[in-house]
Amino acid sequence: MIVTKGELTRQAILERAMDLATQIGLEGLSIGRLAEDLKLSKSGLFAHFKSKETLQLQVLETARQQFVERVVKPGLTAPRGEPRLRAFFERWLTWGRENPGGCLFVNTAIEFDDRPGSVRESLVQDQRDWLDQLANGVRAGTQEGQFAPGSDAEQFAHELYGMMLGWHHAARLLREPQADERTRVAFEALLDRYRRK
Repeated sequence: MIVTKGELTRQAILERAMDLATQIGLEGLSIGRLAEDLKLSKSGLFAHFKSKETLQLQVLETARQQFVERVVKPGLTAPRGEPRLRAFFERWLTWGRENPGGCLFVNTAIEFDDRPGSVRESLVQDQRDWLDQLANGVRAGTQEGQFAPGSDAEQFAHELYGMMLGWHHAARLLREPQADERTRVAFEALLDRYRRK
């Protein structure tokens, strides 16, 4: 498949926009700022997206694709159940560390939690999909006999997601040097509660 110059330019715009959005939020993104950063004309950049909302949705799509490539797909190569949940957990921590301003999904959730519209709907669907993926890991672990019969997969996913939000706050805002260690301790305690005794 041949990639055109226009597609390469669009991808470069989206990569820069995603990096910026982790630091200044999706609302902080502007055609002018991106044009300046990438040494493009505003009209040329506008031609790629037509509106700020389209740009925001495309940034979320880019983040989603990267999350799938860097967290979900590698995690799915681990054996079902607890090993897969561990892989997701470790790659999720790495995802939060490697992005310039942390996890775009966490940052955007704070921005858009009370704003109706297509950006919020897209973000909500992404988060529901991820929670389902985590819950499926618990269900598989229960089927494999790793977790206790009747384990509440949705509760596990909820608590693990809460830990990751806590990690983001501790690591990014508080610059807590023990954020990773404390989150791993909490994760081990959660797994232990669910394991088949």
